[in-house]
Amino acid sequence: MGKKENVIVGLDIGTTKTCVIVGEIRETGIDIIGIGSHPSEGLRKGVVVNIESTVESIKRAVEEAERTSGCEIRSVYTGIAGGHIRGQNSLGIVAVKGREVEEDDVERALDAAKAIAIPLDRQILHTLPQYYVVDEQDGIRDPVGMSGVRLEAKVHIVTGAVTSIQNVVKSINRVGLDIKDIVLEQIASSEAVLSNDEKDLGVALIDIGGGTTDIAIFSEGSIKHTAVLPVGGHYVTSDIATGLRTPVAEAERIKIKYGCAYMPLIPKDESIEVPSVGGRQPREVSRQILGRIIEPRMDELLGMAYKEITKSGCEDILAAGVVLTGGASILEGVPELAEQIFNMPVRRGCPTGIGGITDVVNSPLYATGVGLVLFGSRNFTRDKLSRAEGNFISRLFKRLKQWVLEFF
Repeated sequence: MGKKENVIVGLDIGTTKTCVIVGEIRETGIDIIGIGSHPSEGLRKGVVVNIESTVESIKRAVEEAERTSGCEIRSVYTGIAGGHIRGQNSLGIVAVKGREVEEDDVERALDAAKAIAIPLDRQILHTLPQYYVVDEQDGIRDPVGMSGVRLEAKVHIVTGAVTSIQNVVKSINRVGLDIKDIVLEQIASSEAVLSNDEKDLGVALIDIGGGTTDIAIFSEGSIKHTAVLPVGGHYVTSDIATGLRTPVAEAERIKIKYGCAYMPLIPKDESIEVPSVGGRQPREVSRQILGRIIEPRMDELLGMAYKEITKSGCEDILAAGVVLTGGASILEGVPELAEQIFNMPVRRGCPTGIGGITDVVNSPLYATGVGLVLFGSRNFTRDKLSRAEGNFISRLFKRLKQWVLEFF
């Protein structure tokens, strides 16, 4: 297997599956060239509870991704979620040194915004600028070059529990991988499924995974609110297993194949075969009964998301509505049910803006993995530009040195 410099790898460690997406940066954009997936048993509600199982799951997913992409994986961008994640808004104020805002002033304002009281058991994951204010002129996205004496930075800060972050890092390092960056999962997903127009107008992204439901609200091009709810699609599977008295693996299969979260979409005369436990014969069950198990749980889950959005005070700025992504959003009838609850436009979000094996990754299942690759590609381009700039300056100094030597 060869090493490629322009390859970005996204690692999504979920409650139900571990997914590795390999992307290659080309002149035309980003092509997805490999994918690996393996069931995950070492996490509960997005948090690592068994390091050995998590390591094994990551290892298998990476091996599969290496086979499909034909390249060696050494470093990854990884996502993080879980009930320990907290988001809060903060304000940083500094005096502008030279009467004109420079990059250094922006950095100082961001550092001032980060100077908040954080418990010792938590650490900052992201400091996301929302907008800047220069001498009471607000709504500025890039203040560099503007004249003023006072600069304010309004930011959204995301923190996580140190121990939970360390367990993720430890699991990945034990597979022999380096971590380029740790990214909040809904921020990664937003890179793949949201358009710039939606972020400008105002949109709520709800990423329904196996163990958690991640929420991110955008408006005026920047993030306004983040939250993680400790519920997900796994609870629907558990309800089906209990309600239909069938093994959990079969309940998951039934959910994916026959599940529907909106009763009006289910034909009254349709029935499904449900395997029994303890060697008993399979049974014929009306699909309506399955719907009556799924709909209340999805209604509760989406209702919790709606309460979180209402609590944040952002429900009136969502002109572009709601975008649902994540594995549980694939369930038939989820967008229709969500429209009833949120009373606004709802669509299912699939990864866009990529090439390569799009037919494989064009699913809400892979939104976070693809988003991590897109997030990494932005950093890759920025690093490349700064390296090129550094090389240009070093070449210039070398040439100047030669001129001086020739002159003297």
